[in-house]
Amino acid sequence: MAAVLLVGHGSGSGGPRALTSDEANRLAITRFRNFQAHGRAVTITVPGTAGGLKVTGSVDYQKKVGYGVVHGSGRDTSSDGLIEWSATSVLVHPMRNAPAQAPASPPRSGWYSRPLRLSGSALDSSLAIALGLGSDRPDNAELLPQNGAAWWGGDQVDGHRVDVMTGPSSRERSGTAGNVRYWVGSDGTMYRVRVNVGSQSQPVVIDFDTHEYVPVRPVPGLTPTR
Repeated sequence: MAAVLLVGHGSGSGGPRALTSDEANRLAITRFRNFQAHGRAVTITVPGTAGGLKVTGSVDYQKKVGYGVVHGSGRDTSSDGLIEWSATSVLVHPMRNAPAQAPASPPRSGWYSRPLRLSGSALDSSLAIALGLGSDRPDNAELLPQNGAAWWGGDQVDGHRVDVMTGPSSRERSGTAGNVRYWVGSDGTMYRVRVNVGSQSQPVVIDFDTHEYVPVRPVPGLTPTR
């Protein structure tokens, strides 16, 4: 998953500077908060040179599976429909007139299965990013500042006062500090994440609690493999 530094619109103001102890602690638990909640309602905005996509649905952070409905933005409806995904596979159910919200129970037929692509697809990269925003344990708060995590400013998301913080360098790639920005509340709740993927000029944006959370149910007989 390729990523580049995010700058500009909606990033908060005042930074960057080193994280305080409280900020580091909140950033350290923000993915664990998602796991504790079991699942979160998400809206994933996916960029594209031929028009974007928007996935409205839910992610179960304990079972590592997501489910929702896809709508094109500034493009035709050929990609519209239902979607369920895991870290390794994607199930799609094309629909000409996709609903605003995915039905609580997935249809029993009309699904197509394919592997989740690790590169070359902004949609699949976005789905993988969304799944990765939950963890069964907190991160090490002491190591975050040492590895480049920083505070960039204050902001508001749907009435919630948040701090905008960039994550540290990844374990796999040194020098990647700042690639991901998190909008984190006073209790460590994650409200928004932005990250660029591949060669897209606009970032993937994942907003939380944009609608009511609906538990993710498996597609009958076609549950994605983990």
